[in-house]
Amino acid sequence: MRYTILLKCVVFCMLFVNTTCDDDVVEVPETECDQFAIADNSLYQGAQSDFYQIVSAEVVEDCLNFEVSASGCSGDTWEFLLLSSEEVMESFPVQRNIKLILINQEACLAVFTKEVSFDLTDLQVEGENEIIFNLQDYEDSISYTY
Repeated sequence: MRYTILLKCVVFCMLFVNTTCDDDVVEVPETECDQFAIADNSLYQGAQSDFYQIVSAEVVEDCLNFEVSASGCSGDTWEFLLLSSEEVMESFPVQRNIKLILINQEACLAVFTKEVSFDLTDLQVEGENEIIFNLQDYEDSISYTY
């Protein structure tokens, strides 16, 4: 009998603690892009990518649009990240180093091309209206005016 009452008290406490508040809701800003770029030094330094080739890279408004080709079965399971170091190189205009990361678990020999875009607003530098991105393993620098 004592164990039944104790069990009911524990279950009631767990239900009470498990309730959520509106304060816990995280609002994601609206964007026209597929994903958001991430500025994080530790992620940037440690990130390893599967092999891919950039067909094109172009800034349209606040989105950096990529066309990427890689081997795979369909490209449907590919995951992309755009990472930036938090460091800004003092030049005119300022510069940031960025990496495009592909996570590709597909083990097929066919080659597919896929488009992906990243919102750049989190990479803007306060007090500036232009930034140059130096994309790892890409010959051309990418200019972003905001």
